[in-house]
Amino acid sequence: MLRLTDFIIDCPDAMKLAAFYSEVVGLPVKEGSNEHWAGIQFGDIELAFTPVEDYRPPQWPDSEHPKQFHLDFEVDDIEAEQSRVLALGATLQRECVGPNGYGFRVYTDPVGHPFCLCRNKGVVWTDGRPVWPERDR
Repeated sequence: MLRLTDFIIDCPDAMKLAAFYSEVVGLPVKEGSNEHWAGIQFGDIELAFTPVEDYRPPQWPDSEHPKQFHLDFEVDDIEAEQSRVLALGATLQRECVGPNGYGFRVYTDPVGHPFCLCRNKGVVWTDGRPVWPERDR
């Protein structure tokens, strides 16, 4: 059996980037986190941060310094969430929201990793969680 347990992000300062994402997602940095390994628990999966020497940030969308990954966050109010993540230190990179309010916006975190705030058509929010429409098979 194979089970995904961690998604680890390289960065210059594990605690600083963990604190940023902790505020973004509204979950605490795990107890016991430190400058060598900091994490945020999402059910069975931990989003973790580890420092690397000579960290070189991605230069999205420059293909010579590729992003390598990005995180998508489905939101119920993209304008409110944008204000919040910008205040936390994110930088808006690209606007891809149509006049109907659906689409996504690309941001970079304080050390250059891209992430998106998404508002997908057909998604409804129930009990504070997104419920996806059935997809065509």
